Amino acid sequence: MRIALGLQYNGAPFSGWQSQQHRNTVQDVLERALTSFATCPLKTVAAGRTDAGVHALGQVVHFDTEVQRPMFAWVRGVNAFLPDSIAVQWAKQVPAEFHARFSAHERTYYYMLYTHAIRSPLLAGRAGWVHQAELDLSAMRAAARILLGEHDFSAFRSSECQAKSPCKHLYALDIEARGHFIHFRFRANAFLHHMVRNIMGCLIEIGRSRQSVDWLKIVLAARERRHAAPTFMADGLYLAQIGYPLALSVPAPELASQSWGEVWSHSS
Repeated sequence: MRIALGLQYNGAPFSGWQSQQHRNTVQDVLERALTSFATCPLKTVAAGRTDAGVHALGQVVHFDTEVQRPMFAWVRGVNAFLPDSIAVQWAKQVPAEFHARFSAHERTYYYMLYTHAIRSPLLAGRAGWVHQAELDLSAMRAAARILLGEHDFSAFRSSECQAKSPCKHLYALDIEARGHFIHFRFRANAFLHHMVRNIMGCLIEIGRSRQSVDWLKIVLAARERRHAAPTFMADGLYLAQIGYPLALSVPAPELASQSWGEVWSHSS
């Protein structure tokens, strides 16, 4: 049978999701835990390959197995073999045609940015940081509207990106400020490698008034990575949710804290 799992993880200790030789990755640690619990090798497929330092609130994976266990056992039993930085949130038997990556029709990422003159060690690895207490939110929101819709996002694409097409549809880019935090929500049909972090780099340049809103139009139209801002840090990036057809009944993730839901409740 095919089983899907919902995962949360702190990506700071890991070299990304995807298995790598002689590297500490989320996939490697999860598959070792699954193998220990099931007492046979199990291989997983993920909805998205998060980079080093990127976190997940709602990662989804699937695997095939002949091992019979109650669904709750795939949660509690596998978690017993996982470090504190990774936890299975739910398990569900899914149809054989379900694919964690290819069955998805949209993805949502959050970025949490801390704006303060002094860095906070308690937020290290969990939030991005700029040493400027105030950014121009109006300018950043105006720039964000430029990116909405279907575009060629080559200017925001990593040179290592393996996507067949640079054209993606960005459905929403919401920006909300609370105290010294600015929360960004990106929702699209799919994302290119480093796309969110490269957009973040540009938005922060505009928020700092180092670039104009119209500059982002030029960057987008140029379709060349060299015209955009440097890739911003991974620390505050969270894979929040994977969207699937309702008929599949894939559980929505329970977010890491109620504050996430409060910030986005008006726009979800």
